[in-house]
Amino acid sequence: MYKNIEKQITLQLKDQIDYQPGQVASKTLVQNDKVSMTIFSFDKGEEISTHNSEGDAMVTVLEGIGRFTVGNEVFLLKEGETLIMPKDIPHAVYGEERFKMQLTVSF
Repeated sequence: MYKNIEKQITLQLKDQIDYQPGQVASKTLVQNDKVSMTIFSFDKGEEISTHNSEGDAMVTVLEGIGRFTVGNEVFLLKEGETLIMPKDIPHAVYGEERFKMQLTVSF
């Protein structure tokens, strides 16, 4: 079930979360034992440090530019670009500039 978002309207995901100075903000849209969907906003220079996920994680940048480190590889993604980060591979996310992303993890 979707939560924290209006239904039966046309919307822009990037407009559903605001930037917070000096922070990473998140808003969960779906959370169950098969899938998790969250939108994030990163202030410039903010990060989620290296961690593992128990599921494959797909990120799509909604606005700005984010740096994604997956294992030993670094990817710079801009608006509209998507990256799959395989489960059990350490990864991190960093705000090269202020940016927003959608994260979908499938378990």
